[in-house]
Amino acid sequence: MNSSFFFNLALKISEGYAPDISEYERIINLDEKDVFLLFPGADFLRGKFFGRKIKFCTIRNSKSGKCVENCTFCAQSAHWKIPDTPSYPLVDFEEAVKGAKSACDSPVHRYSLVNSGRGPSEDEVKTIASYLSRFPKKKETSYCASLGLMSESDLITLKNSGMTRYHHNLESSESFFGNICTTHTYKDRVDTIMAAKSAGLEVCSGGIFGMGEENRHILELALDLKRLDVDAVPVNFLVPIKGTPLEKLELLRPSRCLKIISFLRYVLPDKEIIVCAGRESVIGAFQDMCIWAGANGIMTGNYLTVSGPALDRDLEMIRRQGFEVASKKSTT
Repeated sequence: MNSSFFFNLALKISEGYAPDISEYERIINLDEKDVFLLFPGADFLRGKFFGRKIKFCTIRNSKSGKCVENCTFCAQSAHWKIPDTPSYPLVDFEEAVKGAKSACDSPVHRYSLVNSGRGPSEDEVKTIASYLSRFPKKKETSYCASLGLMSESDLITLKNSGMTRYHHNLESSESFFGNICTTHTYKDRVDTIMAAKSAGLEVCSGGIFGMGEENRHILELALDLKRLDVDAVPVNFLVPIKGTPLEKLELLRPSRCLKIISFLRYVLPDKEIIVCAGRESVIGAFQDMCIWAGANGIMTGNYLTVSGPALDRDLEMIRRQGFEVASKKSTT
């Protein structure tokens, strides 16, 4: 097998062709040692829709710990006793605005507040709305939030206060979801995504890979994201945390991570694909290849309970490869 099949498929996809299941299966089932065969097509698709411009986003853990949900991957769940997990209520405005100001004064395109918990209380929605309305509005930095399950009316409140995109991962495929969470359903997550779309918000939704899923589950998740027509897809790779039910899982191989990124680009050619958690810990020395694999976005700075790379290093990484930071004027 050579790269011509995949590149020709990418050419057809760029012209509106919709591959059938067998073609998608051929990509996701490709032997990991042959992952580089996917890169020319994935790179072409990224270039077709996004050029050589990379976007950056960053998050603020604005409420941490004591979550009532039992997601098996999460250190913030109250179901798992992890003593060194930070736990605090919703941060005050001065803490929340620090990150917003920093994003405005940097090449970062999006700044997001991220809360632990099933969903925000009525008072938390009002407080976060007041934060968003007072965040600096300059250099066209956009504001997002990831607050859990939400209603359309509450999402409209946040949109009217300055939020442009809502983040809510599906996390995994519907057929695998019961293995990672039983305190809410896959449908609950889909309903929140649909509520965000109905509220007129962009949607950022992806998953975590490395939780024991198989190729068929990755294909199922990708097709659901395509059906839901999300705007951006965060790609996370599990970093097993001691004390969680997934603590004994092995890290994915970098080649599998890169194959997943490329596969998602073939399925979602015109959507932002953002490499997030696990980039350093799991992909490691091969993280420079994420862009060639099809990604056009990077989450920079720290994550929720795991530290992340510094912006300066990420900027140097993309410039070293001949890419550049997307203009903030193009951010919606």
